[in-house]
Order: sequence, then C-alpha cells, then structure tokens
Amino acid sequence: MVTHTDPKQRFHRSFLDHVAVLQDQIEELKSISTVAGERQEAIDHILAGISKLQNEVADVADSTPSYDRKQYSETIKGLQERLNDTTAALAPKSRFQFRRTAAHVDMGAPENDPRLLSGSFSRNQRETFAQTDVLKTREEADDKLGQLPTGRDYNAELARPSASAIRKPSFSAARTIGISNQTGLHIILPSSAAMATASGSLTDLTGCILDMSIPTSQGHAFPGLAMRDIKKSLIVAGRVAGPVHITGVSDSILVLVARQVRIHDCKNVDIYLHCASHPIIEDCSGMRFAPLPSCYMTEADKAIENQWNQVDDFKWLKAGHSPNWTTMGEAHILGDEIWTKVVPGRPGASVDETLAKVGIPAR
Repeated sequence: MVTHTDPKQRFHRSFLDHVAVLQDQIEELKSISTVAGERQEAIDHILAGISKLQNEVADVADSTPSYDRKQYSETIKGLQERLNDTTAALAPKSRFQFRRTAAHVDMGAPENDPRLLSGSFSRNQRETFAQTDVLKTREEADDKLGQLPTGRDYNAELARPSASAIRKPSFSAARTIGISNQTGLHIILPSSAAMATASGSLTDLTGCILDMSIPTSQGHAFPGLAMRDIKKSLIVAGRVAGPVHITGVSDSILVLVARQVRIHDCKNVDIYLHCASHPIIEDCSGMRFAPLPSCYMTEADKAIENQWNQVDDFKWLKAGHSPNWTTMGEAHILGDEIWTKVVPGRPGASVDETLAKVGIPAR
C-alpha cells in the first residue's frame, strides 16, 4: 500500500500540479498584451517551466517505472505541442521573402549562395526575380508588395512549383518557425529569420532538406524544438537552448546542438550531435550517433562538454550495451566538404540527388 510519504507518489502529485499550472499559463497567453514584450516574456516563462519539469523527470528516471516515464514524457510533449499551437495561432501576420529564380541563375556562385545573401541584389538579379512572386521586405523596397499568411498557411506557399529547388523564406517579421506537410523541398533559413526562433516545430516532412543553422547561430537559439513524423530527410536543426523532442523520425539525418535531446519511436536515424546532457532514446532502433561536424561548431560549443555518445536507452534496462544505438565509425561520418558544398545545394542538383549524396535513399 502506497503511503503519503512514498516519494514516487509525491513526485506524481507534484508533476500533475505543475502540469496544471503550465496548462493554465498557456491558456492565459490569449489575454496577455504584446505591448513591451509582455506576451513573449510569458512564453519564455512557460518554456522555462516545461524545461524545469523535464529536468525533474530526468532526475528521478532511475527510480521511475518505465510506464510512468513514458506517461510523463507524453504529457510534457503534449504541453510543448499545445504551446506551439497556441503561439502559432496568436502570431501576427508576417511578411517573408520568397524567391524563385530562373533556371539559368547559378545557385553555386558566391553572389547567389543562400548562405551568403545579405538582403541586397544586383540589377540583373532583381530583373530575374521580377518574373516571380517576389515579396517586399525592408531590405528590398523596390520589389513587388505582397503578404503571405502566417502560421501554418505559408506551408501551402512553399509547396507551389518553383524553378529553383531551394526555398529561402526569411521569416523577418515572424516570431515562430513551423514547417509541416512538405515533400521534396530544400529550405535554407537566412539570417533574417533570427527573430523567428521563439519556438520551433517541424512535422510531416518527407524527402526534404532543411537548414536552420544560420539564424540560430547568432544568439537566437530556439528555447525548445519539436520534430515529428519526418522521413528520408536531412534536418540541420541549428541550436536549441532547451530540450529537443524527436518523435517518429525514420531513415533520416539530423544535426543539432541542444541542452537535452529526447528521442521516441525512431528508426534508422543518424544524429550528429552536441549535447550538454545524456541523450535519451525510447522505443527506437538503428540509431547512430556522431559528434557535431566541425563546420557547425562555435567557440561557445567548445566550452561545453559534448555528451553525444552517453546515450540512455529507457527501453534497455539490462546489463550491457543497448542494441538500439551505436556510435558511427570514422568511415561512415560525413566529412566537412559534404556539409559545406553538397548540403547547401549544387547548381542543377535536385533534392533527391543531394539526399543521395549524403546516403539517404530516394522516397
């Protein structure tokens, strides 16, 4: 018989109390003013609360039954998703830059490299872009004025046919990044998306390449990031100051810097990781871990111990190494040339061709 002094029962009651408080705080966001950043402060407070709750669950993991751990994990995941949905619904309509280039534009040239774009363009480039749906940003006052819907609606815009395989939405006026229900897209977020990292969500992606490393490397890391239902894709997730939840990912490659990583229901995934705590997997198979590629490393990263290979498998409680994960040998680790020359996209290369170069099978 469980007594009131039982530590597991006390923790369970405390956990439920904290969840109830966070749910109320998320609901109250609708009534909080955006003036002077009040709503954003409330969002940051909620994110900190979710992160703290996750740390508390991790602290008692060794003494918690597997079923309870899973329930705690699902509850925390639900809180994060509810917060993402709420912030997306409350986000104001934003403008973002959407360029579609003609086939003759050399995307491999330095002046056209999306990693090097500064927001200014030559006359020839503007004439080329004038043939397409170019949307006005502060840096491009002479482009056509247009407005795209915010939140999930812009996913439909990304799905439109384009002469270029690489999309570069700037998110310059957005607060959050949410990309979902996409197939076969190559998306590189430029530095103008740095202020859109209040929260991040990537869901239902197939055969895609997504690079968020540029905006998150400039002191604007995501406080938390959720990735769900991703197949045969390459995701360079950038930096996350708090937890990353990865669920239902298969046959993919992930690259990220995070404080915590929780991985559920994934299979055949290579993860290039810099993590300040033990990565946790549950109900996974065929997971391979490698350290963060040096081309994405910063001086701040070097000052933090990388525990990329200290993986805890919550579904392997036996003695010995879990068969569900391994570290990658040198022969299988992708070199810097792949990350710096192939992943950004080569002239004329399709998304499938780029994915094949990194070892991801065709969809």
